[in-house]
Amino acid sequence: MTRSALVTGGNRGIGLGIARELAAAGDNVAVTYRSGEPPEGLFGVRCDVTDSASVDAAFKEAEAEHGPVEVLVANAGVTKDQLLALMSEDDFSSVLDTNLTGAFRVAKRAVRGMMRLRRGRIILISSVVGLLGSGGQANYAASKAGLVGFGRSLARELGSRNITVNLVAPGFVQTDMTEALPEERQAEIKKQIPLGRYATTEEVARVVRFLAGDDAAYITGAVVPVDGGLGMGH
Repeated sequence: MTRSALVTGGNRGIGLGIARELAAAGDNVAVTYRSGEPPEGLFGVRCDVTDSASVDAAFKEAEAEHGPVEVLVANAGVTKDQLLALMSEDDFSSVLDTNLTGAFRVAKRAVRGMMRLRRGRIILISSVVGLLGSGGQANYAASKAGLVGFGRSLARELGSRNITVNLVAPGFVQTDMTEALPEERQAEIKKQIPLGRYATTEEVARVVRFLAGDDAAYITGAVVPVDGGLGMGH
């Protein structure tokens, strides 16, 4: 059965990997993007997750193209790294507004249709630093930890409607962002990872594909780490 899927922030990096993986599994995938061009071969809708009217308009476009959204992947995220003593209030609140409140906005909009269908999959993209912490990333870590409490609460609320809510917590992933780090910093990071390397976007995307599929029908409220062992025990 072909389902309607929506991936926020799906035009590059992990989001694009997830969108391509779901499309390969046979879903009709819409991706939201804030700037630039939509990715080739995928239905793109412009959306700013910090604005509920923009979220509503993006869902309307995706629904007109593919029908009610049955799989939602809340992946859109930003970083504004800074030490706490130097972090402005805007650096803190804007990261939470995109990463955490943005997930609230898209989940709230998706749930209406899922409840009517009495089925659905919501997958929130958290991060290893949400549970492990990371100096200079208090805002980002708080937003990603917040997703865990948010997602688990939704799992309890929506379980009776046959809607599962799970979280994927990637560690360091090979993207343009990590490639830009100085080589010594990259070596330091890899030393802390038991598997000694970064994840590929495909490795994260395949876990999302599993959670979105039939084989994961009895998994809800889970935080699945894809971090090479970096955050184990959390």
